Amino acid sequence: MTVDSTMSSGYCSLDEDLEDCFFTAKTSFFRNAQSKAPSQNVCKPVEEEKRQVPTLKEIKQKIDNYNSKEKNCLGMKLSDDGTYTGFIKVHLKLRRPVTVPAGIRPRSIYDAVKEVNLAATTDKRTSFYLPLDAIKQLHISSTTTVSEVIQGLLKKFMVVDNPQKFALFKRTHKDGQVLFQKLSITDCPLYLRLLAGPDTDILSFVLKENETGEVEWDAFSIPELQNFLTILEKEEQDKIQQVQKKYDKFKQRLEELLRDAQGKPG
Repeated sequence: MTVDSTMSSGYCSLDEDLEDCFFTAKTSFFRNAQSKAPSQNVCKPVEEEKRQVPTLKEIKQKIDNYNSKEKNCLGMKLSDDGTYTGFIKVHLKLRRPVTVPAGIRPRSIYDAVKEVNLAATTDKRTSFYLPLDAIKQLHISSTTTVSEVIQGLLKKFMVVDNPQKFALFKRTHKDGQVLFQKLSITDCPLYLRLLAGPDTDILSFVLKENETGEVEWDAFSIPELQNFLTILEKEEQDKIQQVQKKYDKFKQRLEELLRDAQGKPG
């Protein structure tokens, strides 16, 4: 599996409006569904597709149809053994910082070819945010699983976090809503891409935190936990300022009304 980056480098912060998010000891940064009207982006179970093993002839027909619609020279190629290769794009929507080795130079072409694990060269760790909604293009096989896609993405960025902290979702559109379905680690994304066609408006892939069940805090490193505390402190201060500004405006308006009332004859 090869990875081609379309992501800009640098740090980023949580720029999403966190007014309708909250944090508890059991789960991290979940959407508070009752705080606002229902969003157009929803995450709910989607009916599993009934899969039948296609014949080699059917696969070839699907690939030919796919390639006829693909306009960016990113078609699929069929091998004699019935497997095929192609490209998928993965949107990164990570709200938590990731842990990477500290003081490590970027991977070179030599490192990639020789599969040098730079993360293993130091025990020092640091955490930072990956840019929100960055897109990574992956060249994979029809046998490449979701688990391998996640591991490949983490390896590309030298992320040393446990892969189980992350999950791959497929994003689809139905009745004006954006639906997210968590994929099994044994699913094959390229097969889903083949069935849906090359149009990413019909189907796209998103890497997010794995939010099922309780968060296993022991699995996080010290830098990650320190970053969580920093985020919470910043959110607390921002929320305090928002409340203060809100009531300062109320107070100012009331004082104006009182002055106007006192100036009028009784």
